[in-house]
Amino acid sequence: MSRFMRAIRPGLSWLSLACLYLAGLGVVLMTIIIGWQVFGRYVLNDTPSWSEPLSLQLMSWFILLGAAVGVRESVHLGLDIVRYNMPPSVQRLMDLISLGLICIFGGAMSYYGTQLAMGTWTARIPVLGWPGGIDFIPLIVGGALIAVFALERFIDTFIGQVEAVAGENAQAEVL
Repeated sequence: MSRFMRAIRPGLSWLSLACLYLAGLGVVLMTIIIGWQVFGRYVLNDTPSWSEPLSLQLMSWFILLGAAVGVRESVHLGLDIVRYNMPPSVQRLMDLISLGLICIFGGAMSYYGTQLAMGTWTARIPVLGWPGGIDFIPLIVGGALIAVFALERFIDTFIGQVEAVAGENAQAEVL
């Protein structure tokens, strides 16, 4: 299992970095779109109708991609005071339970997001003209990425390589 994890870790690292850059690009694009909306409203006196639904779509993407990266890099919210006061074996068990629940949650997000997308695909987003199911694509992709990154951390914790991703992230910061 350790050999398998070493083999897929570069791909997961690349995927995480791509998610991070796409999330950053989404923030920048949303800022530009909202800036155009404000300019159109107050300077041109003609608010672009497409700006709000498009910026909400971008916000869905960057929130869920950022959340997935946060799961991989272990920077998501947590209350660790109880965990740190436990013996190492209990800490490991708590980590496994937590990561297992995150993995299940991400999978459920993806599964039910797919159900929602299929159920609303024939509807149209009025201003953009896109299928309604497009709204749930970030939920599907984000949930799948959260599940994959949580599973990676779960396996690392299970086989005892807890510092593998953290050490890789520290090395990437140096580069």
